[in-house]
Amino acid sequence: MREALYVKLNKRPGALALALAGAMLLSACGGGDDNGSGSGGSSADGGGEFSMYIGDPENPLIPGNTTETEGGQVVDSLWTGLVNYDNETNEATFDGVAESIESEDQQTWTVTLNDGWTFHDGTPVTAQSFVDAWNYTAYSPNAQGNSYFFSNIEGYEDLQAPEDENGEPTGEPPAAEELSGLEVIDDQTFEVTLSAPYAQWPTTVGYTAFYPMPEAFFEDPEGFGEQPIGNGPFQAEEPFVEGQGITLTKYEDYAGEDEAQADAVEYRVYTEQNTAYTDLQGGSLDIVDQLPPDAIVSAQDEFGDRYLETAQGDITSLGFPTYDERFADPNVRKAFSMAIDRQAISDAIFNGTRTPATSYVSPVVEGYRDDACEVCELDVDEANRLLDEAGFDRSQPVDLWFNAGGGHEEWMQAVGNQIRENLDVEYQLRGDLQFAEYLPLQDAQGMTGPFRAGWIMDYPVMENFLGPLYSTAALPPAGSNTTFYSNPEFDEALAEGNSAGSVDEAIEAYQAAEDILIEDLPAAPLFYRLNQGAHSDRVSNVVIDAFGRVDTAAVTVND
Repeated sequence: MREALYVKLNKRPGALALALAGAMLLSACGGGDDNGSGSGGSSADGGGEFSMYIGDPENPLIPGNTTETEGGQVVDSLWTGLVNYDNETNEATFDGVAESIESEDQQTWTVTLNDGWTFHDGTPVTAQSFVDAWNYTAYSPNAQGNSYFFSNIEGYEDLQAPEDENGEPTGEPPAAEELSGLEVIDDQTFEVTLSAPYAQWPTTVGYTAFYPMPEAFFEDPEGFGEQPIGNGPFQAEEPFVEGQGITLTKYEDYAGEDEAQADAVEYRVYTEQNTAYTDLQGGSLDIVDQLPPDAIVSAQDEFGDRYLETAQGDITSLGFPTYDERFADPNVRKAFSMAIDRQAISDAIFNGTRTPATSYVSPVVEGYRDDACEVCELDVDEANRLLDEAGFDRSQPVDLWFNAGGGHEEWMQAVGNQIRENLDVEYQLRGDLQFAEYLPLQDAQGMTGPFRAGWIMDYPVMENFLGPLYSTAALPPAGSNTTFYSNPEFDEALAEGNSAGSVDEAIEAYQAAEDILIEDLPAAPLFYRLNQGAHSDRVSNVVIDAFGRVDTAAVTVND
């Protein structure tokens, strides 16, 4: 899932549940009296209201079109999927809507639902609720950003609008409106047939794209996006207001095990991260899940056990617009990558809390290699040799893009200074767009130079750091491939990993795909991180998981 701010599955399904090795999850509990923040109080039996910082979501709150962290945080409070992910192990757990997900051949999966689940409008969650939602998201005329996640289900290609030999739409409708690989058996059961075996498929379906939708959505998708109807622990009794946010209230008929402890959560939109942090310090905001870089050291002393630090399944990269003539040559992209001293930036700006990236894959995911990317290491002489070999025009400055208000300017300026010093290329910072404006410009091939690209895993599988960002099937609007990279050899290696009969075989194929990616380098991996957050003493049991989300249902408002 595309990340807005940098400093911002009862029984396990056997061997299919992939644990994230080394994930650190620290929660802090605070006590004391109400400090007079803008949130309501509570009783000893729970309840109360708390507030949390977010940036403006890119799109209306529809799971199939929510591909970034800000909207994703809200959507996760409103919905519960087939499986959940354990806050400590990150394994898929069957305490969601699914009772079981079973297969004899790893290609045809039978999904059985638990009874008793309802949407916030009181209608039941059925097998049809999932099938209808998945068909809608996969159907290309609906232009849903999460369409790519259904590309391995049989019949997906038939739901894509025809294109001519140049890859341009012909204007004709898709051949079908429903995935042939989905079949409703009864109200509590549906069958999913994949285009090839995928042993890890049950682990993926806890992601936002796979949430169910009520009939009300299909009657008025636009209105639904403003005031969604989910099946999660919180409900929306009022519309989301752009630039302001939304207050969600506890859903009393929630069927899950982890019901909301608070009566309400106010998601408060800030355009500047520093402003949110100041409000947290002043007691008028309860949770900030990503701290400004310059606050990290002092926050540990200021907040004590209310300071949170979590190992993230993430990566921050410098994306290259491969559609731009200046960056079409892989040697140019490698040169820029080798001109960046990642460790120096981490030490100077992030106080050593950022680890230089050596792979396209996060270290917390099985299959990560700490020596995968040689061109991610500083080598000024080789960088200049490659740039000369490519005939790059050094007389023209390069634009460096990042979203405003997220604490990125200082480290992006450091990247620019290193490019200037090591490559003799001037730069211009382009950080004037808010996140909700920045992502659509990426999707529209509007980047005129290297750009900040942040990604937090959707599910704990190596493929999630490769396919959604770099496969041909994930080109916008179907996915998040904003470098617009496309290589059939990479796609083929990725497909081999998806269809592998075991986790070990899958990892071997994914690593082969990553090797192709490193040779082409559509983006330069920069950093992995520990996420730093903090909360007021009005709330306790605050956990930021490895997906970068706060488990809002677990948050307790203190007396």
